[in-house]
Amino acid sequence: MQRQGVAREEAEDVTQAFFVDLLEHKNLTAVRKEKGRFRSYLLGALKYFLADERRRAMAIKRGKGQRLVPLEELSREERIEIEPTDTVTAEQIYERRWASTVLQHVLGLLKNEYVAAGNGALFDSLKQLLPDESDSPSQADIAGQLGMTANAVRQAFHRFRNRYQLLLREEIAHTVATPGDVEDELRHLIAVVRA
Repeated sequence: MQRQGVAREEAEDVTQAFFVDLLEHKNLTAVRKEKGRFRSYLLGALKYFLADERRRAMAIKRGKGQRLVPLEELSREERIEIEPTDTVTAEQIYERRWASTVLQHVLGLLKNEYVAAGNGALFDSLKQLLPDESDSPSQADIAGQLGMTANAVRQAFHRFRNRYQLLLREEIAHTVATPGDVEDELRHLIAVVRA
């Protein structure tokens, strides 16, 4: 909401009001997997809520007899303060945070498996080989650190990546209506991460 010109405190208030409204007035038991993704439902409900809030705010402003100033009458500096300079939309931010949350959750599940098996150090090392890690060491470096052969690290990372992908598919499967939707949702997640 801050990207739409709303101050941080006001954005927090509106967010809190949205969830209060959602929990008090919406029948969340009516939301069913077979009718679509919960993420999409929340995004649609938020858009509707924000539009309703804007209508209410404009009605209050009009009722007080205040004169609206057309943007053309504002100086360039005043317009810059009103218009967001970043082209990232609230929907894109929401999608990115959704993707990041899903990926971090899956990584946490994988870490728990490795730690439970007594391989926490191996997890920490293999995690560095994921594409989003900066300054990643090479597989040979990791082999030297862990006292393994380069081939053993290559095989361990292959298993690590396969398990990560399987856990990701399972996590996505919990959020879609049908098993056929998993691939579409995965493609969407990948597109969001790459954007």
